[in-house]
Amino acid sequence: MKQVFLIHAHKDVDQLNALVAQLHDPDFLVYVHLDRKSTIDPAALHPAARVVTPRVDVRWGGWSQVQATLGSVRQILAEQPAFDKVIFLSAQDFPLLPNALLKRELERVRNRELLETAPIRPGGWNVAFRYQYFYRESGSRVERLACGAANRVLRLVRRTRRMPDGFVPHGGSSWWALSRDCLREVLRLLDAHPRLVRFFHTVQCPDEMVFQTLVMHSRFADRVLNDNYRYVQWPEHGARNPKVLDAADFERIRASNAHFCRKLDSQASAGLLPQLVQWKESRAAA
Repeated sequence: MKQVFLIHAHKDVDQLNALVAQLHDPDFLVYVHLDRKSTIDPAALHPAARVVTPRVDVRWGGWSQVQATLGSVRQILAEQPAFDKVIFLSAQDFPLLPNALLKRELERVRNRELLETAPIRPGGWNVAFRYQYFYRESGSRVERLACGAANRVLRLVRRTRRMPDGFVPHGGSSWWALSRDCLREVLRLLDAHPRLVRFFHTVQCPDEMVFQTLVMHSRFADRVLNDNYRYVQWPEHGARNPKVLDAADFERIRASNAHFCRKLDSQASAGLLPQLVQWKESRAAA
């Protein structure tokens, strides 16, 4: 069964093309969404990459991140009649398994949805403020002022927003591997609940909430394996971004059971990348 890799990218065409080259395989399809602000020329992409259109101007923390993902997923579903999963990647990810072994691992979890998820609540993931108050990633000065005024009123009357239509908020990592049928159900739920879509437009970091909330509301909840098989290091004290990995992280990466590691940078990770490539080649030869 074919697998689809969806890569979202905004910079460094050489690093992006190196990732596509690592995934080049007759059983793998690779789609790339380029941020509309990106200076990368689509014609410069690896020939195995299929470009997502239209391109979205992606802004951190806002609905545009989800918009780009949903547009990518809709294109994949329209163009590919049969595949197992969409594996959602950043261009700063790197595969840790040779393709043959990655295929076997994905076959092993074929009947599972790989989605890091937790209920958003005290005692769970305590980030309810992200949806309880209004957030705007962009917009006019008047719109931003209106958003701030609405939040002041909510605090004054000691009220918070709730998700509409009986949805229970869940959240987790933006990066996942979901089956074709599960993604079709996610899109069906979004189309059936326009109030929820409007709600998510004013949520902070909805990319870390939309898929978790919808999947855990669906018949696919029992299939969820709460692991996205990514090696990530988060700095302490609530950092907004994960650590950029370097050569000093190699042994910890090798000891993990991850399929991919992130976050890599072609400059800061220059000592790590050859180690990862050599390790992958040795695993392929074993």
